[in-house]
Amino acid sequence: MSVKENFLEIKQIVEGAAKKAGRNPEEIIILGASKTQPVEKLIEAYEAGLRYFGENRVQEGMKKIEALKGYKDIHWHLIGGLQTNKAKYAVKHFELIHSLDRKELADEIDKRAKKEGKIQSVLIEVNVGEEESKYGVKPADLEELFEYTLQKENINVLGLMCIPPYSEDKEASRPYFALLRNLRDKLEEKFNKKLPHLSMGMSNDFDVAVEEGATIVRIGTRLFGERNY
Repeated sequence: MSVKENFLEIKQIVEGAAKKAGRNPEEIIILGASKTQPVEKLIEAYEAGLRYFGENRVQEGMKKIEALKGYKDIHWHLIGGLQTNKAKYAVKHFELIHSLDRKELADEIDKRAKKEGKIQSVLIEVNVGEEESKYGVKPADLEELFEYTLQKENINVLGLMCIPPYSEDKEASRPYFALLRNLRDKLEEKFNKKLPHLSMGMSNDFDVAVEEGATIVRIGTRLFGERNY
C-alpha cells in the first residue's frame, strides 16, 4: 500500500477507537515517526494530509526540516532520547520535545530556550515499564521532576509520553497507557496545571492508546513501511 493509503487507514482506525471511547477524533494528532525515512516519503505523507512529523535524532531531523522548509504548516517534534549537548539544536528546531526525563536536561533546555527567546514546549517521558534499556523518569520520581521543571521560566510542560515494554499483543500495552493517564491526572490535580497531551501508542498498539486517552500517536512503519536502516 502507498503512504497515502496507509495514512487514510490509520485515520479510520483512530476515528473508530476515538468513537469507541466517546472521544472526538479531531483532538488526536497522528504523528509520522519518520526516523531514517527519505524526504520523498515525508512529502508523500504531507500530500496525503499529514502535518506532524517526529524525528528521533536531532541531526537527522535538522536536515529534513531544512529540506522541507518550504512547507510552512509542518509541525516538527523530537521524539527520541535527548543528550544534553544536543539540547541547543533541539530547542532551535523542534516545536515539541517528547523526551524530557531528568533535571540536568530541564536545566539545559531552559537555558537554551532563554537564549532563543522562546518558551520550549515539552512532554516528560515516563519509563512506565521501568526497563533499564529505556529512557524516561521512573513513575515514582515523576512528581519531583515535574515540580522542578514547573519552576523553569522558559519551559512549558504540556503532558507526558511513554513507550511501554514491547509485546506482540497490543492489549499488553493497555495497563501502561492507563498508568500514564493516571499519572497525568494526579499531576493536574496536585499542581492545578492542565496537561493536554498524552503521547503514547505506536504502529502496533495506537488504537488501544487512543481508547486510553492518547492525544498524540507516533506511527512509523504502519505509515511509511519498513525503515531504511
